[in-house]
Amino acid sequence: MHFIFIAYGKRSEVDLLFRDMESQKHLMPLCKGKLKKAVWMEGQIRNLPFGVYEYIFPKASADLVLATMCKEIDRYELGGFKLGMLRKMIKCDKLPKFKTEKKFLWIKDNVNIIPIGVRYDKDYTDPVGEHEGWTHEGI
Repeated sequence: MHFIFIAYGKRSEVDLLFRDMESQKHLMPLCKGKLKKAVWMEGQIRNLPFGVYEYIFPKASADLVLATMCKEIDRYELGGFKLGMLRKMIKCDKLPKFKTEKKFLWIKDNVNIIPIGVRYDKDYTDPVGEHEGWTHEGI
């Protein structure tokens, strides 16, 4: 899954948040018929055009990531039209409903996040390697 957002704030504080995000480990579930297991993977940040960033992580962690990154109060509002055009240019979907009970302990005190949307990954089956025949999210 991909969470697309714009980050505002002092550069050192934004970099600190990005460091926390990239060092976060997520459990990615794998299945092979009725067998199930999970592997650890790190979150990844990708730069997109127009000062937009994309955080890549397994869908199993979606509630935690979205609850952590989406603030209750927005200091900068893009408005519906601009946000819709940005979603269309970046080719992403609106934010889904998510649970807000738990959050990550990322340091983002002086960083404002403008959530734009999400992108979903298709399932992928490894043809060779350590997880040969196992199906997982094709991150």
